[in-house]
Amino acid sequence: MSQKTDSQIQIRIDAVTKKKTQKILENIGLDISSAVRLFFKQIINTGGLPLETRDENGFTLKKSLELKEAIIDAGTAKESFKKSAEINPEARDKAEKFIENVNNK
Repeated sequence: MSQKTDSQIQIRIDAVTKKKTQKILENIGLDISSAVRLFFKQIINTGGLPLETRDENGFTLKKSLELKEAIIDAGTAKESFKKSAEINPEARDKAEKFIENVNNK
């Protein structure tokens, strides 16, 4: 049994985000209104956000906080990190970017 759809929501969003979202949704056969209704139903079904939010490094909020704590705890082990960075410069670059992002928050 479907419910009457008589409630309206208006949101403001930048044009680029709207256009990119609209294109993705069209490719999977949805319009924005249908996607929003689906999103709302999933919020009800899951009792929360039906997605996993991630930061700019791809980490979940929980993992990001764990890494931040580990970095703080590792303050006395800088020498080991320096040796590791010499072995794997790519890992060093990623770690430096992560630390920079953590410090800027």
